Amino acid sequence: MTDKPTETEKVPRSLDQALRPADWGEYVGQPSIKENLRILLTAAKGRNHQPEHVLLYGPPGLGKTTLAHLMAKEIGASLRSTSGPAIERVGDLASILTNLSPGDVLFIDEIHRLNRTIEEVLYPAMEAGVLDIVIGKGPSARTVQLELPPFTLISATTRISMLSAPLRSRFSGGVFRLQYYTDAEIAEILKRSAQILKIVIDAGSLMEIACRSRSTPRTANYLLKRARDFAEVSGEKLDIKTVKKALALLEIDEGGLNQTDRDILGVIMEKFGGGPVGLKTIAAALSEEEGTIEEVNEPYLMQTGLLDRTPRGRVITKKGYEHMGESAPGGEQQQMKV
Repeated sequence: MTDKPTETEKVPRSLDQALRPADWGEYVGQPSIKENLRILLTAAKGRNHQPEHVLLYGPPGLGKTTLAHLMAKEIGASLRSTSGPAIERVGDLASILTNLSPGDVLFIDEIHRLNRTIEEVLYPAMEAGVLDIVIGKGPSARTVQLELPPFTLISATTRISMLSAPLRSRFSGGVFRLQYYTDAEIAEILKRSAQILKIVIDAGSLMEIACRSRSTPRTANYLLKRARDFAEVSGEKLDIKTVKKALALLEIDEGGLNQTDRDILGVIMEKFGGGPVGLKTIAAALSEEEGTIEEVNEPYLMQTGLLDRTPRGRVITKKGYEHMGESAPGGEQQQMKV
């Protein structure tokens, strides 16, 4: 007889796992994608077919992994998870595919980091449900074809441009881009997270966190947890005043910019007259990696209209000057946002 799981066993291994939506009703935002996936999965179940392969892409923290879990749950399938960097050799992929059970969902995160040799093995697996393995080398080499059980591949990437065209074309179920969230959607997500974490917090404080979350649920949940920690350690009530103190300690301003974001704007303004200036020059001036600036900081600065990327280089916009409390060339002095 199997013992019932204890309360400790029922607790998720991480807070992030606890905060992940468990069903479609709890998943806030991305209405178009949810509707398209609902139709795809419902139609497949109605025909008793395996759902076609799906590619999800967009900035980190928007819910790609959560969607994969919800899709697997919707069709009652087991989810097997791996990532592009973990599949180093063809044998790694072959081992994963041959160990799938009929109807399984295979989730590959960061699929853009698969090398081209492994991609070529994946093509027939996705298209025809077979695995072609080359045995031997030279004239004596031969190909062995293994039939795979029916499965659905769900992949996620933040760099869709790095996927080869042949691989992208094999996601016959659809390629979906996740959008940034509105402040209202983020506040709704935070309300649910606060209930799960047993945090007593008012709607105004949740909206304050939402407005500084860079339109990203993962960032919003991080800020909520840090505000809770600050309130507990300081012995203060978790109200909007305490939230502002906690976010100030984290150096997150009213626009969601962190210190590095402000440093980027500041160095372009002070050393390069607002631009245009090249990425390499900015990175050298800040002693920061080019990739970090381009992939982590720039997308949000451009999304909020504080920075423009032109053929000649990066340029601060009028809104960027205003955010930094400076007047744009020919403009009036603005109050600095704190």
